[in-house]
Amino acid sequence: MNVAELVGRTLTGLGVGTAFGVVGSGNFEVTNALRAGGVRFVAARHEGGAASMADAYARMSGRVSVLSLHQGCGLTNAMTGITEAAKSRTPMLVLTADSASASVLSNFRVDQDGLAAAVGAVPERVHSAASAVADTVRAFRTARQQRRTVVLNLPLDVQAEPAPAPPSLPDIPGPAVLRPDAAAVAGLADLLAAAERPVFVAGRGARGSREPLRELASRCGALLATSAVAHGLFHGDEFALGISGGFASPSTAELIVGADLVVGWGCALNMWTTRHGKLLSPHAKLAQVDVEQSALGAHRPIDLGVVGDVAATAVDVLAVAKEQQGYRTEEVAARIAAGRWNDVEHEDLSRGGRIDPRTLSKLLDELLPAERIVSIDSGNFMGYPSAYLSVPDEQGFCFTQAFQSIGLGLGTAIGAALARPDRLPVLGTGDGGFHMALSELDTAVRLGLPLVVIVYNDAAYGAEVHHFGDADMTTVRFPDSDLAAIGRGFGCAGVTVRSSEDLFAVRDWLAGPRAEPLVIDAKITDDGGSWWLAEAFRH
Repeated sequence: MNVAELVGRTLTGLGVGTAFGVVGSGNFEVTNALRAGGVRFVAARHEGGAASMADAYARMSGRVSVLSLHQGCGLTNAMTGITEAAKSRTPMLVLTADSASASVLSNFRVDQDGLAAAVGAVPERVHSAASAVADTVRAFRTARQQRRTVVLNLPLDVQAEPAPAPPSLPDIPGPAVLRPDAAAVAGLADLLAAAERPVFVAGRGARGSREPLRELASRCGALLATSAVAHGLFHGDEFALGISGGFASPSTAELIVGADLVVGWGCALNMWTTRHGKLLSPHAKLAQVDVEQSALGAHRPIDLGVVGDVAATAVDVLAVAKEQQGYRTEEVAARIAAGRWNDVEHEDLSRGGRIDPRTLSKLLDELLPAERIVSIDSGNFMGYPSAYLSVPDEQGFCFTQAFQSIGLGLGTAIGAALARPDRLPVLGTGDGGFHMALSELDTAVRLGLPLVVIVYNDAAYGAEVHHFGDADMTTVRFPDSDLAAIGRGFGCAGVTVRSSEDLFAVRDWLAGPRAEPLVIDAKITDDGGSWWLAEAFRH
């Protein structure tokens, strides 16, 4: 056994989840060692797609995923997806070959440690045969316990060294629960007792904390909202507002603006979640709860910062909080029930062989099974699937927007689908992002995924079209492509949608065996610039 095989065996013993990647000579042996140990390996068509698959899988499964890469160009091809994962604090292990230390003139040689550090990932390295297990365990521990994306470099000369007998491996638990101190708990309880209209905004750090937050909100009369990344966390609660920020419905925005206390639970309260602060009354007090002290007040001045795990803090505050009606009145419940985006009337702009994206999204929400997992690419279109496609819980929504790169959606949807095979995978993407990721349609077909790919196709980079107004748009407009035909060429079912009547073909696919992905080429009308992006561009 050599070091490459030892590293693969070690990761298997530590309990990594699914591995994704593109295999070259540099990562051939270590990938096969993972496979031999029972780790599922999914071969992507491009390292960038593999990175997004691994990222989404880790987010939706709760397990540390593996991304296996060739040295040099294999790593650079994956860097955008790795950056997204690193910015999102995804517990992911990037297992990448590296040039041998003496190969200073190798074509593949780049500063791989520097690349990792530059995008916020943690660079680690297997230094020798003697330290290989300890190096691998350290990388895995950092990914799991610190919720970090770790790039573990495996130099070719070290890979080839004979391996010592493998030692027994430690059991590495998940992140330790960080309880808040008593003074902070009392301070938050006092703010809640003084508030008449409190609102909770739960973010990425609150995923998995639904019940403690619901109980506390019920006790103190708070309404419940989420950032986009935690969408679905409070699904079904009559006092749940949905997404706060650019995707908020008019009713949700009004109720958040009316709050006299806003508490961010594992939520940054950044410009997207607060609409550049416009959703926060100048008279409202702000509090934040986060396990990272550096996150407190990072985006906005706050009145109270609590360092603590979201669930643990909610439980501790609940023990001392006063019971009050707060914002939870029958009138407010009625406003929430009637104010979701799917209930908001709109002028249907469908005409001339193009469908209004709001009409399309509302109809698809009715058609698609409720047990779904929705992934979102980036672009002008993204507010429509985010706002209109309901999800059963926070495990039904995968939102990779920390780096705001288009083209990550298809890989994201595949990784999410593999993490939750019990749900129908759905992707919302634009035509630009779809074209960028096209090669991974082959992966979806090869895996037999019943993936619904909704392409909001305006034959342009729509954000730029609407942002730059009357300027020359030659560089951001394209001839209209037959994306349904492209999908069929890969082995997918393909449907072109120009009006609501065309959705009958989607019904037929849903009623059938769903043996292959479905590409919906939705020719959408010019929406004048999506409402959420128009808000962002005003700043």
